[in-house]
Amino acid sequence: MTNETYDSVWDALSDTPEEAANLKARSALLYEIRKAVLKWDLPQEEAAKRLGLTRPRANDLLRGKLAKFSLDALVNIAAAARLDIEIRVRDAAW
Repeated sequence: MTNETYDSVWDALSDTPEEAANLKARSALLYEIRKAVLKWDLPQEEAAKRLGLTRPRANDLLRGKLAKFSLDALVNIAAAARLDIEIRVRDAAW
């Protein structure tokens, strides 16, 4: 048995560095959106309207169901939540 170490759980769960990068970006966005929506302290129906989502879709978001959201969808939802998105790109360690 070999013990591998990873920089993040996403690296461990992904088959490729590209997939890990996508998961990292999506999870960071979902986390920040969820945090913002919970601060609104609104009923889920109202939060869904504010985000331009159906209530079931907002429920998926608030329950952290990452697999149900593409990076593009999360960017749009973040904009609807009036969140500024800043992308930082740097060389990855080899």
